[in-house]
Amino acid sequence: MSDSATDDGDSGFLGAGDGTRAVRAGLPEPVKHEPTLPGPVFAAHFHLPGDPTGPYTYGRDENPTWTLLERAIGELEAPGQDGVETLVFASGMAAISSVLFSQLRAGDTVVLPADGYQVLPLVRAQLEAYGVEVRTAPTGGDAQLDVLDGAKLLWIETPSNPGLDVCDVRRLAEAAHARGALVAVDNTLATPLGQRPLELGADFSVASGTKQLTGHGDILLGYVTGRDAEAMAAVRRWRKIVGAIPGPMEAWLAHRSIATLQLRAERQNANALVVARALRARPEVTGLRYPGLPEDPSHKVASQQMRRYGCVVSFTLPTRARADRFLDALRLVDDATSFGGVRSTAERRGRWGGDAVPEGFIRLSVGAEDPEDLVADLLRALDESAD
Repeated sequence: MSDSATDDGDSGFLGAGDGTRAVRAGLPEPVKHEPTLPGPVFAAHFHLPGDPTGPYTYGRDENPTWTLLERAIGELEAPGQDGVETLVFASGMAAISSVLFSQLRAGDTVVLPADGYQVLPLVRAQLEAYGVEVRTAPTGGDAQLDVLDGAKLLWIETPSNPGLDVCDVRRLAEAAHARGALVAVDNTLATPLGQRPLELGADFSVASGTKQLTGHGDILLGYVTGRDAEAMAAVRRWRKIVGAIPGPMEAWLAHRSIATLQLRAERQNANALVVARALRARPEVTGLRYPGLPEDPSHKVASQQMRRYGCVVSFTLPTRARADRFLDALRLVDDATSFGGVRSTAERRGRWGGDAVPEGFIRLSVGAEDPEDLVADLLRALDESAD
């Protein structure tokens, strides 16, 4: 991993740094008297005399505001790579579903993480209802390798949510491709500034843009970036069929928010490391996970494929009651779900019932507040919540 904001890729801009990419991503060519980022285009239909040719015909298929956002995300996910396409969706789950249900048919087999996002069990039930065989294995230790034979698609989530295990994307992608399987990576927690799945061998990079990509907790958005034209055509067709499209205002807000992604990611990642170091000294905190800690079980693999380790820290307090008291005592950290926002949030994940975690398990999303204030708030809340 490099802590530098630069790399040797070629984004087509004057600079190749993450900050330059984020600020300039997806902007149209400058036109005199026009805004640098055009406002959202609200249109269900477009003027279309004669044969239906051209990029914009109907609002469920294409929109100029989506086009700029899709270009921006593609420039972050796969800078300098030709033939890569990005499609935006109404939510992260819409994006996830589009890949799974557009690529799989009755009789196919898919491998999912056993410790992934808590909605995946619902997805599994629907896939099985459609006649798709679903196998699962944990993220850690590249355990999905053991159940790959005969699979049509391998779904990877790394770092996993909420346990923060990491798997070797290169190794898994090579093994999957050798068996004829496609590979999709959920890149939500890492963001394109943390890792680039397509460069690691994946066919699809999928993410919820609701989280750190946009970073303000006010947009629901998802996207799929892929390199295979036929596979992406199927994803596009699925989006058209189900109509899982973002509103133009959400797309515009997302594009505007991406301009600060590098600034937010740098601050939040640095804060997460400070917070993790502070928490590891507390005796009541067990199971502390943050891939950026050298002693974390995932650190070695993460450091080989991630450029930033993310803003989420997880840990366990002794009991459900202690965890609830801790959350109630926090002042700077909101008790809320989701993650990646500039305002720190935390929650007891067991309250949802979909994650195999202890009752006292806490997922903490570290925001952009001053690190000293965050640490003081967390340690004070631990003290006040003691029996």
